[in-house]
Amino acid sequence: MTDYRYNTYSIWLKERYGEKVYKIPINIPVTCPNRDGTRGSGGCVYCGAKGGGNETLSDQLSVSEQLKKNIAYIGKRYHAKKFIAYFQSFSNTYCEFSDFKKWMIEALRPDVVEISVSTRPDCITDEQLSFLETVKTEQGVEVTIELGLQSVNEETLKIIKRGHTLADYEQAIDRIKAAGLLTCTHMILDLPWDSEADVINGAKLLSRKKTDFVKCHSLYIEKDTLLEQWYHQKKLTLLSKDDYITRGILFLEYLDPQIVVQRLIGRVPKEDSVITNWNTSWWKIKDELDAHMKQENNYQGRKFSGINKKR
Repeated sequence: MTDYRYNTYSIWLKERYGEKVYKIPINIPVTCPNRDGTRGSGGCVYCGAKGGGNETLSDQLSVSEQLKKNIAYIGKRYHAKKFIAYFQSFSNTYCEFSDFKKWMIEALRPDVVEISVSTRPDCITDEQLSFLETVKTEQGVEVTIELGLQSVNEETLKIIKRGHTLADYEQAIDRIKAAGLLTCTHMILDLPWDSEADVINGAKLLSRKKTDFVKCHSLYIEKDTLLEQWYHQKKLTLLSKDDYITRGILFLEYLDPQIVVQRLIGRVPKEDSVITNWNTSWWKIKDELDAHMKQENNYQGRKFSGINKKR
C-alpha cells in the first residue's frame, strides 16, 4: 500500500497522457430543464446563479476564445502542454444539437486531449452520444460525461429539487458507457437528509454501475438560493466538518478501488457563498481526511468485496 489511500486523478492523468494535464473550464449559453419549467423552476435548492461555473469566463466569449485565454494563462503558469476542455456551467447537453455540435467541434485543438461535458442524467440524447462517440473515434480525443447525481436517496432528491430519479441516472450511465465514453458522477456527501447508510449505498451503486470517476463535495450555501433561505430560517442544520470527513472515508471504503477520485472536496468562491466548507480551506480538509485515513489504515475499497450485486 502506498501513501495514496485512494485512486487519485492526478496519477491517472499522468499515466493516461504521459504528463500533467489541466482542466480548462468553458461556459456556454445554456440553462437547465430544472430552471426553465421543463422539469422545474428555480433550479436545485443549492444551485447559484452561475450554475456551478463560478470561476468561468463569460459565455459571451466563444469556446475558442475561452480556451485561448485560459490555456495561455495556465500553460505559462504551470508549463502545461495538454488540456481538458471542460464544459462546466449548468446542463451542457440541454441545447439544440446544432449548437452542441458546433461547441464541441470548436473545442478541438491539438493540445486538447479530452472533452468533458457536465450535465444532468435526464437530458442526454442519443444523437449527442452518437456524435461524441464519433469525435472520440475519429479525432482520437477522450470524452467524459459528468453526471450530477448527488444522492441515491429518492426522498432527498425530491427535497433538494433535483427533478430526476435514481433510475434516470442508472439509465443515463448505461447509455453513455454503451457509446464507449467515460463517466464521472458527482456526489454531495453531507446532505442533512441522507444517513451514513445512504452514503454507503451511494458508493455501492457507483461501483455497480462502474462509473469511471467520482467527484465529491460538501453542501455549500450559495447566495440567492432557496438553500440560503432555509439556512437563515433555520430549516436545516448543516453537518459538521468531522461528519464530512467520516462520511468521506466511509464512502471511499465501499467504493470500487478501480474508480478514480477526481475530487474529495470542492469549493465556491467566498464572494458567491454564505458558507463553504465550514469556512475552512478545501486543502486543509483534504489533508485532514488523508491524515485520518493513514492513521486508521483506511483505504479505498477496503469494504468493497462482493457489493456489485444489485441491492
